[in-house]
Amino acid sequence: MNKRNTKENYGRIARWLHWGTALFFLMAYCAVYYRHWFTEKQTPENLISLDLHLSAGISMGVIVILRIIWRSMNVQPTLEAGPCWQHMSAHLLHYVLYAIMILMPLTGYLGTGKAADFFFLFEIPKFEDTWLFEAFVWEYLGLTFKEFEAPIDFFHKDIMGAWLVWILILGHAGAALYHHLILKDRTLIKMSKGS
Repeated sequence: MNKRNTKENYGRIARWLHWGTALFFLMAYCAVYYRHWFTEKQTPENLISLDLHLSAGISMGVIVILRIIWRSMNVQPTLEAGPCWQHMSAHLLHYVLYAIMILMPLTGYLGTGKAADFFFLFEIPKFEDTWLFEAFVWEYLGLTFKEFEAPIDFFHKDIMGAWLVWILILGHAGAALYHHLILKDRTLIKMSKGS
């Protein structure tokens, strides 16, 4: 199996990056839902769940950057035969997914008033404690962290996290299953086993 993409299939690295993104998305959501549904605020379980959520989100952000770099260095497999509207909607959905995969970790980091204990290995300072916050938000915009954080947190949790991400993921997975089960083409196979 090739490391690099070919016109027929995604390579091993593109597949690992794709499924790694999915794994960290799932991990981030499991951690945050567990935190909200099954723990009390400020308990050790609550704080561990928050750290796992932040760690998974940061990891996803790093993987997305690697995905974009890898994608720009590789050929993309040829699309399966289909109508123009299908190809255009697939491209549009991928662009929106990439935007969300960038915005979710970014807004999560910017709107978190806590340092991230990255998988309990090292600490990433909260945005409020960085020189960028001091120079841009505090001095240039004249906002406190609370004033800056509120709209970003709303966008991260209530708009993207609560429903938009799930709609896009279900649309993406649904389209893959539609191609595999109904159209019986190689769309899903290219990103899974490639043969």
